[in-house]
Amino acid sequence: MQEDFYRIGRLPPYVFAEVNKVKASARSAGHDIIDFGMGNPDSAPPTHVTEKLREALKDPKVHRYSLSRGIQGLRKAQAAYYQRRFGVELDPESEVVVTIGSKEGLANMAQAISGPGDIFVVPDPSYPIHTWGFVIAGAEVLPIPNTTGPEFFENLKKSIESAPKKPVALVVNYPCNPTAFSVDLAFYEQVVDICKHYGIYVLSDLAYCELYYNGTPPPSIMQVKGARDVAVEFTTMSATDSKAGLHIGVAVVNKTLIAALTKIKSYLD
Repeated sequence: MQEDFYRIGRLPPYVFAEVNKVKASARSAGHDIIDFGMGNPDSAPPTHVTEKLREALKDPKVHRYSLSRGIQGLRKAQAAYYQRRFGVELDPESEVVVTIGSKEGLANMAQAISGPGDIFVVPDPSYPIHTWGFVIAGAEVLPIPNTTGPEFFENLKKSIESAPKKPVALVVNYPCNPTAFSVDLAFYEQVVDICKHYGIYVLSDLAYCELYYNGTPPPSIMQVKGARDVAVEFTTMSATDSKAGLHIGVAVVNKTLIAALTKIKSYLD
């Protein structure tokens, strides 16, 4: 029987899986370790969250199959969050889809919009799914240095213009994992201008928008005029409230990309 598979062959060992192996080996040898692996929370979720979960679990309707794009009440609540937090109005019916965290949303988006030979521009270093999600989908990744200064835009333009075919999309992730870089709206304005000029999409991972340390809440790319024409954004509610094992998130705005993600999710989850 076949033992070598095309997509698996394109993937290196997953970094967190390798860290877990080292961790397990050290613990089995009796060493006391400090875990810098998956970033699991060391505090409990807020009490009102666990109490609401306990209440919901008693409702038999909760244990039925849900809608792959999310129930209407949840999509309305997520649209309301964007209005409160960013001043961005969303249509819950056409501009919001529920995800199993930003990682699943990005992976399924890659499946939805990638074709043979397609190219995606991804800053390097990046969170693994930003690169390998597109590799798994059969596309090619064009890396550019992960910076936030003028050189970022210079490298972005050069990469787009020198690519063998026009890239489908650019991935951005701020606050960034793993660099911790943050950006302001002026940065996003330039991203939107460049991507609109070249006719490519922007996939923004805003998973860490409620985890910040300088007193200034990180912005959303959707606050930029014209961003909804080219951008889709992923967020998660799991990292914020120490709910790493209870993943849920949202993808919002660009109707074309949201429709594509909704369709493929209807087959997968």
